[in-house]
Amino acid sequence: MPQSPDDLDAVAVRTWCSLALEALGRERAAIDAINVYPVADGDTGTNLYLTVESAAAAVEAVFAAHETGSTVPDPADAMRAMAHGALIGARGNSGTILAQLLRGMASVLSESGDAHHLRAALAEAAATARLAVAHPVEGTVLTVATAAAGAAGAADPGAGLTDVVEAAYEGARAALAATPGQLAVLGRAGVVDAGGQGLVTVLGALLEAVGGRAQERAVRPAPDVLPLTGDCADAGPDGGPAFEVIYLLEATDDAVARLRSRLDGLGDSLVVVGGDGLWNVHVHVDDAGAAVEAGVEAGRPYRIRITHFAADRGSAHREPAQRAVVVVVPGDGLSGLCTEAGATTVLARPGEPPASGELVDAIRRAHAREVVLLPNDAQLRHTAAAAAEQARTEGIRVALVPTRAAVQGIAALAVHEPGRSFDEDVVAMTSAAGATRYAELAVAERQSWTMAGICQAGDILGLIDGDVAVIGEDVSGTARTVLDRMLSAGGELVTLILGEDVPDALADELSEHVREGYLAVDTVVYRGGHQAAPLLIGVE
Repeated sequence: MPQSPDDLDAVAVRTWCSLALEALGRERAAIDAINVYPVADGDTGTNLYLTVESAAAAVEAVFAAHETGSTVPDPADAMRAMAHGALIGARGNSGTILAQLLRGMASVLSESGDAHHLRAALAEAAATARLAVAHPVEGTVLTVATAAAGAAGAADPGAGLTDVVEAAYEGARAALAATPGQLAVLGRAGVVDAGGQGLVTVLGALLEAVGGRAQERAVRPAPDVLPLTGDCADAGPDGGPAFEVIYLLEATDDAVARLRSRLDGLGDSLVVVGGDGLWNVHVHVDDAGAAVEAGVEAGRPYRIRITHFAADRGSAHREPAQRAVVVVVPGDGLSGLCTEAGATTVLARPGEPPASGELVDAIRRAHAREVVLLPNDAQLRHTAAAAAEQARTEGIRVALVPTRAAVQGIAALAVHEPGRSFDEDVVAMTSAAGATRYAELAVAERQSWTMAGICQAGDILGLIDGDVAVIGEDVSGTARTVLDRMLSAGGELVTLILGEDVPDALADELSEHVREGYLAVDTVVYRGGHQAAPLLIGVE
């Protein structure tokens, strides 16, 4: 058993991560089994394990950076790494809340890891976690976190670090035992809150790490039958939303405030955690595409994960309906490509975006009971939504995936499988589109201000995710710069779509540039035909 430290130093943080991961690994299945709130999807233990696994990996990376020296990492660096790792790896409702709890602790423990600061850290963690949840509910992990902070604060003023952690642990255990009496769904199932149980496990690991006794392992067993059958329709308890949507988001505080308001109107179980420009967004909704689109409007969402609750409960056994995909394409070359893939296409001529009536006609031409609509242009969002609504009044089931560029549409079409359920297909296509960054090259028509500076008529503009990021003198050099900027954030596949007048030599040059600079990245090239942009780029 480790010797009791006076401060939570970097080694203790590392040990805490390791012990928490080990404990959650042992109890993962048992915590999954008691997961009945907010959705009885049986994955809370797994999500918490994956969240802490990411946190532990981040701490190990900090220690690895010090291997060549004789010093250990600064405690503040270790704690911040743990919190950041949890943030970027958070899974599910409880994992997202745990990430915020750790972030709250790190904001205080970065000053000192003594007993006094630990009390304050636990209080800050509980407070910030509540603020991150749109509609806090008692009898959940939030209640357990608040009780842990209260018990730590009530400990003897002269108590040492271990005594404060033990007080927090015991307070959390007592609060966990009371959760069935606070939340009706837990009482009916005869279980404690799964997220709260996970937090008790994590606090028990902290107690063990600072030299206290090993935690008691007493996950209450689940009853023989939980409401996890296909009869649960399309969601969680009381007919709730059908999808869980999670993504990381790069955005400003103001944009996130607007995002919270919009997502709160779309669904429930909304948790937005993070800060300093990086956020983890979690929400349960019926319209997964709208939740992703809201993130796109707020900033840059990535690592998008969408889970269809009914799909996890047996929807794959449903008979698939006749289905089609309608795609808006910017050039006749892509029109042929998408038609070969089985899609119905609508050609968007330069300067002439299709009207809603054209999209409705295309949906009708598809002759399908279920249609996935890919507008491939941010400016067509409202037009496409109107067309989808009109088609629905005619009895056609339409899902609008908010693709903002042709390369996102190609990525979505690539994973389309008409043999699986409609909802699962839409989830896969939305995820593929959301994971694809897009860019295009354009020729400046006049002198103007841009986000990259002042451009002159005739300059080549490189637009990344809709904003001018590069101003160049020629297509080749601008394209290489755009590719380097996009691939600096990672990627596995580059898609190049060449305009009608662009020579094949450019594709060869850019493919070679990617091959030499990014060994693990593949490149595919398509001819777009007559399109407004000389070059479209996608990075998945």
